[in-house]
Amino acid sequence: MLNNDNEDEYIPTWEDLPIYKKGKEILEVVTQIIDLIPEDNQELGFVKNIIFEDALMLTAKVANAEGGDLYDLRMENAAIIRKAARDLMIQNHNLDLFDFKYVEYYDIIRDLLEEYRLLFIDWVAGFDKFNYIVDRWGLFNPPGIGPFDENPDDLY
Repeated sequence: MLNNDNEDEYIPTWEDLPIYKKGKEILEVVTQIIDLIPEDNQELGFVKNIIFEDALMLTAKVANAEGGDLYDLRMENAAIIRKAARDLMIQNHNLDLFDFKYVEYYDIIRDLLEEYRLLFIDWVAGFDKFNYIVDRWGLFNPPGIGPFDENPDDLY
């Protein structure tokens, strides 16, 4: 994205993040693999849909987290990403269970997910713990903040 004040200055967006780029790479490989699933196999068709939805989460939720910018929203999206990635990691078992002919290709996805996991750790570590609203459910507050604490903006 170009800066409006300076036409030559590029401002990075969420699409430039290494975790987003790795998520896109995973989605591309997932798409290539699930395209090999025969249309007439109902069980594998169900697994195909799950795999595709989980792969989509790896990019969509990064974009949501970056757009929201608040710590609690970022952590909520990070939790969804983690679940989708963990679910993707084990889908090779379902492919094998339903006799997918090319299940060994899924090892590529598993290797890419490990790379994604390492990027995920760095990405989450960079969340601003001071930019938050209190999560009244108590799940996604920064360390030391509880669900009954006041919001920082309410203190002024």
